[in-house]
Amino acid sequence: MSDLPLTAYKVLTGPQMAELEETGAFKGAPVDLADGYIHLSTAAQLTETVDKHFAGQSDLHVVAVDLEALGDAVKWEPSRGGQLFPHIYGDLPLSAAVVYSPLHRDEDGAIRLPVAG
Repeated sequence: MSDLPLTAYKVLTGPQMAELEETGAFKGAPVDLADGYIHLSTAAQLTETVDKHFAGQSDLHVVAVDLEALGDAVKWEPSRGGQLFPHIYGDLPLSAAVVYSPLHRDEDGAIRLPVAG
């Protein structure tokens, strides 16, 4: 049995979030398209990802992704500092989005994960 999480997170800009909602799928940000897969982060990796790749940007959204729903399209691969990151080889379907919300930070600066209900 794997210790890898079953949920990961994708940060989207406002227009990218609109694409996911309106078309039912997100094909990827420019960096995703260039790399050939959609980059995701675990809950533990999310704040560093936002600080590194989205610094100074506003109108950001966090999507919680059900990795089990994506099956073999998800690959865990080493990246920043040798950590394993989940990558989607294919589109991110809206049906795999468990919950999403605008990006907010806690008082300590950590990204607040979206919650259902």
